[in-house]
Amino acid sequence: MKGSGQVTTDDSSAAGRAYRHLRDAILEGGFAPGQMLGESGLAEDLGMSRTPVRAALARLQEEQWVTIYPKRGALVNGLSDRDISEIADARYMLEASAAQRATAVTTERLLPRLEESLREQEAALEDGDLPLFIDLTTGFHRMFVEMGGNAVLLEMSDRLADRRRFMLFRQGERLIERRAAMIAEHRALIEALRSGDVARFAESLRAHLRDTHNAAVEPLGFVP
Repeated sequence: MKGSGQVTTDDSSAAGRAYRHLRDAILEGGFAPGQMLGESGLAEDLGMSRTPVRAALARLQEEQWVTIYPKRGALVNGLSDRDISEIADARYMLEASAAQRATAVTTERLLPRLEESLREQEAALEDGDLPLFIDLTTGFHRMFVEMGGNAVLLEMSDRLADRRRFMLFRQGERLIERRAAMIAEHRALIEALRSGDVARFAESLRAHLRDTHNAAVEPLGFVP
């Protein structure tokens, strides 16, 4: 640790690596909600000093993924049923409002990308590749917000992406079991856009997000 308190370029890079590693471990279930993480153990596992680990944990606390207890460690946080419900509401407002704002030309240009994503989602689910499917479905829903042409709304959507990833990874193999229903729901969203029926898109989206919410609150490990 530098006496000046300044962070060197190498330290900054190490802090970034530590942050990405710890965030992904939390989102993907490597660390469970309620688990206590210690700086020394994490630093040893990552092959770095405690300074970048401490910086990474501070950043994760700002994002509410952990709560730091001095001299004890960092407690991994989960998502409550209310959190999941509020995330679904926020996503509905972002995606449905973007669909209302989208022009016919924008929607027409988006349809081939949505179709390609859906094919890739089906292939990922058939292969049992959960990380790939989760990345694909996150990008699929991002496109709905993108077509509204509002950069601020898109930024808000991106801020919810990690929470969506966390919810999906918590479902694990249940995503594979639900693959037919999920693909059908995504197909319904595409067809509603293709027909220009914004009301049907909003109705299908609400039902899809409700099913996602119900599937997310069933696995154990969410903080009440």
